[in-house]
Amino acid sequence: MKIMRNLLAGLSVLLLIPCVYADDGIYHHDLDVQLDPETHRLEVTDLISIPATADFSKLQFTLHEGLDPASSTDGVSIVALKDTSGAVDKGMDQEDHSSVFRSINYKVIIEGEQPETLTLRYSGKIHHPVQQINEEYSRGFSQSPGLIDPQGVYLSGASSWVPSFGDEYITYKLKVTTPAGWRTVSQGKRSSLSEDSKFHIDTWEATTPTEEVFIISAQFTEYEYQAGNVTAMAFLRSKDDALANKYLETTAQYLEMYRDLIGVYPYSKFALVENFWETGYGMPSFTLLGQQIIRFPFILHSSYPHELLHNWWGNGVFVDFENGNWCEGLTAYMADQLIAEQRGSGAAYRRSTLQGYTDYVTLENDFPLKDFVSRNNASSSAIGYGKTAMMFDMLREDVGDENFKRSLQKFYRDNKFKRAGYADIRRSFETVTNKDLSAFFEQWINRSGAPELRIKSTTSTAGMLELELEQIQAGDVFDLSVPVVIYTAAKASKQKLQMNQKTQKFHLQIDGAPIRVEVDPQFNLMRRLHYKEIPPALSKMFGASKTLMILPAGSSTEVIARYRQLAEIWKAEKGAEFEIKLDSEVSELPTDRSIWVLGWNNSWRNAVATALHAYDVKIAKDSVRIGSSNTNTLENSLVIVARHPGNPNLAAAWMSAHADDAVAGLARKLPHYGKYSYLGFSGSEPTNVLKGQWPAVGSPLAADLVDKPGKLPALKKRQALAMLVPVFNATRMQQDVKTLASDAMQGRVPGSKGIDKAADYIADEFRKAGLKPAGDKGSYFQHFKIKAEGGKYVTVKNVIAIIPGKLETIEQESVVLSAHYDHLGKGWPDANAGNKGKLHPGADDNASGVAVMLELARTLGKSMVPDRTVVFAAFTAEEAGLLGAKYYLDNEKTYPANK
Repeated sequence: MKIMRNLLAGLSVLLLIPCVYADDGIYHHDLDVQLDPETHRLEVTDLISIPATADFSKLQFTLHEGLDPASSTDGVSIVALKDTSGAVDKGMDQEDHSSVFRSINYKVIIEGEQPETLTLRYSGKIHHPVQQINEEYSRGFSQSPGLIDPQGVYLSGASSWVPSFGDEYITYKLKVTTPAGWRTVSQGKRSSLSEDSKFHIDTWEATTPTEEVFIISAQFTEYEYQAGNVTAMAFLRSKDDALANKYLETTAQYLEMYRDLIGVYPYSKFALVENFWETGYGMPSFTLLGQQIIRFPFILHSSYPHELLHNWWGNGVFVDFENGNWCEGLTAYMADQLIAEQRGSGAAYRRSTLQGYTDYVTLENDFPLKDFVSRNNASSSAIGYGKTAMMFDMLREDVGDENFKRSLQKFYRDNKFKRAGYADIRRSFETVTNKDLSAFFEQWINRSGAPELRIKSTTSTAGMLELELEQIQAGDVFDLSVPVVIYTAAKASKQKLQMNQKTQKFHLQIDGAPIRVEVDPQFNLMRRLHYKEIPPALSKMFGASKTLMILPAGSSTEVIARYRQLAEIWKAEKGAEFEIKLDSEVSELPTDRSIWVLGWNNSWRNAVATALHAYDVKIAKDSVRIGSSNTNTLENSLVIVARHPGNPNLAAAWMSAHADDAVAGLARKLPHYGKYSYLGFSGSEPTNVLKGQWPAVGSPLAADLVDKPGKLPALKKRQALAMLVPVFNATRMQQDVKTLASDAMQGRVPGSKGIDKAADYIADEFRKAGLKPAGDKGSYFQHFKIKAEGGKYVTVKNVIAIIPGKLETIEQESVVLSAHYDHLGKGWPDANAGNKGKLHPGADDNASGVAVMLELARTLGKSMVPDRTVVFAAFTAEEAGLLGAKYYLDNEKTYPANK
């Protein structure tokens, strides 16, 4: 019997709840949902509390076309209207699913008095297959508006599975019944869960306003970690303790950092939820990431904090889309850019951001920030994410770090769970800084385009620099605060020049004789880059409005077909402006488009090779050497980008595909590697094995003021807005020291009850941390005898635990982390004069060392899966030469106690 039949038999009518939301203008849904993944169906009873401000005579709602709603409220009926609407996504991502299904509009008909609540019952099938997004921006994934499937359930606002009455905000209580062994995740807090032999039931409550209701469900393994007042959770599709604990620890770190930077986290939980297709979504109080994505090590400090931060920007403060989506750029700035700045590469990140705008945005596809809603291609991403992020960087440079942080904190406090736009951001900054920022916001929000700068002339003497700058972009001048760095032999000093003319001279006083000047060397200014400021890269190839792909006529039929397959995939996306020709059909390279030269036997290969003369690269018949790296072209696919030989503002690329079954993967993956100048891939997936960028030289925004200025003084990097909270817990470490140095431990002298207590304490902490015992007979202890005070022999023990390595072949190459835990007791054997007979607590020698080792055990024990076995050894000082590690690593697993 199908599960759905059992669900129908168990369906119960929901109890009436008080209408406590009426005065807030918020609709409250009390949802009882029963899911049958096998048949792709759901059954819903929805008790809706209608705000007192709602006009029942005009009340309408939309619902997925596959559902069949009916009213269970006396005196209330519903009727389907003739007009239908596309599937509207009210959430932050604003995906368009209108081509996948339609939503039906329904009118609510009242007979008699207006009720306070409306109960709807409906059921049906939602199952829209996942579609791959082939777009040029790096965060593109697959998508579906909704599906109920044996692999898992994904329902969002875009699924139109909950009645939507317009632009309303909602709160809700959600009870979801699934097959036994399944778990459900939604916004807010889980108030209950239960399971019997047939069904699992989760109840979630979202008591703060939200825009939609999510149901994510699968056969999850659940993990939990308390991070202050917030519960960090992980829902994985297969048991993986190490992976889960990495995410839980990282969640705690970023929650603390953003709490200090912005304000209190707006929810009671944050959960990592593993999806069964590749996604990168940030929902209120959780993120939905794909199976491969979460296992990339760099995701922990890139996409993951980006999605977590969306709980402040986008889910904590809602976006007023009619006036521009500000939250994606602000989130990119305070997550991606911030992390890069923490690592000392903030300038490189901003250059890459400007490179994306320069390569992808043209006069034809440009638009102002006020018109950005969501990204749908590389150019819209470069504007909505990149240009917006750069606008916030310029704002930060203008008002200073402290005012920038205080202004964002005020914006968050004033607009929490409200819809907000750029006007609200401006209002917060003006209040905090007491500055009129109207001109700044008008220019960067309402105007499209970006400035393009160059140094026109320089004249310098000791103590003075005359600098003439030009804005060479078409159109009106931009009002800019231009960062300029002037070098003398002794130091690098930074100034800001207020530029409001197309050509403008500045007379700058210098302390010393200037030897070099650089304009915006750390890329803090939103501008279009000169081609000499950025290396040729794939973004230039994919960003070109026209493309020519040249196939090797002299190759075999099989090889030509391989490259034609790749060309046709991209042509299907690009259209008529994407040409495909044989090399025999090309007499000269056109200078108005990017050029792809495919295959070793291509007669135009040397044109690309010649353009690479400035770089350390050599293309041989069966291999390519880049620097010290040599890659075989018979076993690997390679892409190398150079400047177009006839137009330095464009690019040309040579590509070699090593196998037919690698073509589809290359076509899909290469657009996501836009910032790279060269790439290598192996296998049929294919897997990236080589990547890098050429150096950029000859910027028109730098000028030497003397011949051979030599080594320049270092330019100080800007501090990050915030630093990540360390994983190590200082309070916990201090408690370890207090415990081990307490009077109860009797100075941890060998042979005492105190040292036995210390050993038990350490072993217990190893056990809590998830380390495996590696002592005698499966215990944490390794016993042996040493000569103690008075010359007598006493039994002591080392405390030994391990994190097993996964590679048995290198078991004997283990890593050892150790500290001795014994001490002097009351002075034996070498107390300082006058201290014999006094208790020696041993806080520094060596309770502190043991505390460090224990904290490492706690940090690594549940999240580390090492190649080599990691041994943790708390030993007695007399046996320091042997450590506890010798015991575990010895082939016979025996301890030579007589040594």
